Amino acid sequence: MTSQAVSTHQRPRGAAEPGHDIAQTCITTIRTLAIDAVQKAQSGHAGAPMGLAPVAYTLWRDFLRYDPADPLWPNRDRFVLSNGHASMLLYALLHLAGVRRVEDGRVTETASVSLDDIKNFRQLDSMTAGHPEHERTTGVETTTGPLGQGCGNSVGMAIASRWLAARYNKPRFPLFNFNVYTFCSDGDLMEGVASEAASLAGHLALGNLCWIYDNNTITIEGHTDLAFSEDVEARFKGYRWNVQRVRDANDQASFAAALETFQDSKDRPTLIIVDSIIGYGAPHKQNTAAAHSDPLGEEEVRLAKRFYGWPEDAQFLVPPGVYDCFRQGIGQRGQKLREGWTKLLASYKTEHPQSARELETLLAGELPPDWNDGLPSFPPDPKGLATRESSGKVLNQLAKHIPWLIGGSGDLAPSTKTAFDGAVSLEADTPGGRIMHFGVREHAMGAIVNGLVLSKLRAFGATFLIFSDYMKPSIRLAALMELPVFHIFTHDSIGLGEDGPTHQPIEQLAGLRAIPNLIVLRPADANEVVEAYKMILALKKETACLVLSRQKLPTFDRARYAPASGVTRGAYVMTDAEGGEPQVILIGTGGELVLCIEAYEKLKADNIRARVVSMPSWELFERQDQSYRDEVLPPKIAARVTVEAGAVIGWDRYAGPTGTIIGMHTFGGSAPGTGLMKKFGFTSDNVLQAAKDQIARHQFARDRQ
Repeated sequence: MTSQAVSTHQRPRGAAEPGHDIAQTCITTIRTLAIDAVQKAQSGHAGAPMGLAPVAYTLWRDFLRYDPADPLWPNRDRFVLSNGHASMLLYALLHLAGVRRVEDGRVTETASVSLDDIKNFRQLDSMTAGHPEHERTTGVETTTGPLGQGCGNSVGMAIASRWLAARYNKPRFPLFNFNVYTFCSDGDLMEGVASEAASLAGHLALGNLCWIYDNNTITIEGHTDLAFSEDVEARFKGYRWNVQRVRDANDQASFAAALETFQDSKDRPTLIIVDSIIGYGAPHKQNTAAAHSDPLGEEEVRLAKRFYGWPEDAQFLVPPGVYDCFRQGIGQRGQKLREGWTKLLASYKTEHPQSARELETLLAGELPPDWNDGLPSFPPDPKGLATRESSGKVLNQLAKHIPWLIGGSGDLAPSTKTAFDGAVSLEADTPGGRIMHFGVREHAMGAIVNGLVLSKLRAFGATFLIFSDYMKPSIRLAALMELPVFHIFTHDSIGLGEDGPTHQPIEQLAGLRAIPNLIVLRPADANEVVEAYKMILALKKETACLVLSRQKLPTFDRARYAPASGVTRGAYVMTDAEGGEPQVILIGTGGELVLCIEAYEKLKADNIRARVVSMPSWELFERQDQSYRDEVLPPKIAARVTVEAGAVIGWDRYAGPTGTIIGMHTFGGSAPGTGLMKKFGFTSDNVLQAAKDQIARHQFARDRQ
């Protein structure tokens, strides 16, 4: 297999095409499978699949470099359905193309989506969920539904394709050159995340990225004229995209020509605007909002099938020749390309063994054996350093051993300390760079990082904790997809100071902690930062957020206090009472743990027995067995004080019904951080008094019993 044969993307010009009848039969099969599934479920969106079926058929049957028999092939083209409400379009394609299911990382002989799965659309535990879910259904490259997210993911995938090529391709060995195709809707292009992502894609000149815009002009409320009147073509040309227009979604030749133009365009991403009719073929509902989100109804279904020349009473019909048509197109093409790639990889392993070993580790989702070598151990220091500073030192050491660790910030690298020393920026002419410049585009940053990690890179984004608000949808989807994404959030409290309440996070920690499958870590000193990174990089199916300070925090003397390795258990006893059971437990996180330590030392001087618990991660603590949790927080010790400069929501779980929670109940203020901390009660004297009050309160309660 020559390298030229392996790398070609184009459908052979002038190659024989299936007859018009079988092509049209395939298209109608896609349409009617969507109609029947939605009608049976009495829920879903058949309108977009009805309009887009010819476009989807042409892309999948004739262009997509994808082997249905090996959906894990690393150099496959990616197909993203950003308009995830049209999920039946994707499920029909996966079924007709014969995509095999992956279980436990292995390709099986079972169909990813069977006809029975389609009949079970939107039902409990179905493989055909209401919106496409990554990992649940093989062939779904990313979970979509919240509009615009798939667009952002696709930019990350396209960046990853170029990054992998820059690192691993060698002369005669073009291992990576996959394209990314994304279907998007009017709603996608209204969402800000898609606009942010498109802007960055144009800046990076991602010639391997193609968005296919379903311009059907209908949303749930009605015609898009209600809220959307911009010139999309002009906007994307302003983003430095190549823009093509197909005036009729049923014009397969024009759409194929637009795809060929995309494949010939190497210097910029492509937007293909396809004018379609939502609900095409349904005489009373096409081109109306009713075709967007409602089942057609039995009579309208019959009329639509009559329009298509389809048996009106047939349900879930796949006529003879349809499976063969897909097999002769995407099946044979994908198999040939994948087999050629596999042979190429075998030769690559012989000529470039070190790179091949590295690539195998990356694709397996593993880390190099020496990934955590040389991590710093910080000596005791009463003045210390900000945890964002220690984070930067740890991150730089990790980057030396994990070549595919890449990331960047939303225009804040000097503040978040996330730029690797000596590394090259990832730009249009340096696609293998490791420092990403997302610009002031936090929402796109979150979605793009998801796309990078879906492509097997270990990627992160960074910004101030307050701006995690812009990223919540992307973080939530990363957690839902069980992706080992991590984000670095600095400026974690009112302690950041003069920037004032607009920049001071209050409710952000509580909001992040509410997301399932998300681990939030707020380390208290430099050595807790080291342990947090060791835990985060070892994750394979969980998302993490590292929350760091702007202000300096003392580095604790670990000969005097417990080792920082307790971070991996979420909470641990930092220091304990001497000479008996603790009379009070002080619990702190981040920059407020030192207040607990200072209060502890004062209590100790007064012969009052106290315990200090460092609790950097609720989530890690909650997964420990009950015996460990009871050991750290004995249920019989009710006198407790928690200290965290954030919203108090949730802290009653650890303070108990009668404990004291020192936290924020208002927004912050604009002043130096030390003054703000004192004003809002974050002082060791306040913690000390709260501890004494707790002891007295519970002693009084015991005396009355």
